[in-house]
Amino acid sequence: MSGRGKAGGGKARAKAKSRSSRAGLQFPVGRVHRLLRRGHYAERVGAGAPVYLAAVLEYLTAEILELAGNAARDNRKTRIVPRHVQLAVRNDEELGRLLGRVTIAQGGVLPNIPAALLPRKAAAQGGGAVARKKGTVQASQEY
Repeated sequence: MSGRGKAGGGKARAKAKSRSSRAGLQFPVGRVHRLLRRGHYAERVGAGAPVYLAAVLEYLTAEILELAGNAARDNRKTRIVPRHVQLAVRNDEELGRLLGRVTIAQGGVLPNIPAALLPRKAAAQGGGAVARKKGTVQASQEY
């Protein structure tokens, strides 16, 4: 008869430890490895490639979430919405370059008024109204 012998014999199998926990990551190394193999990016995929890629993805995600959390806090909100992600990405030089051609759904645009459309400094110093000489009347103000 074949078998493993008595129930008490042999070594007990060690508890399985995921590659993510071995690498100290939150992102799934096994899933990234599977996606690399099924994506046919290369004929073969080494053991270190999914660990490295998962670490890079985790770092980028943490960076974006931190900046988006700061944007939400600046707007006195407790929940991160796509608008906060958009503001975080577009206000950061490196992330803006990385995600330059990416559209974030419901993100909106950065608040920006071109300098040509802003009122001139001389008009703004007069208290908002155009300074007039005494006794002159502008044609647009006549009734």
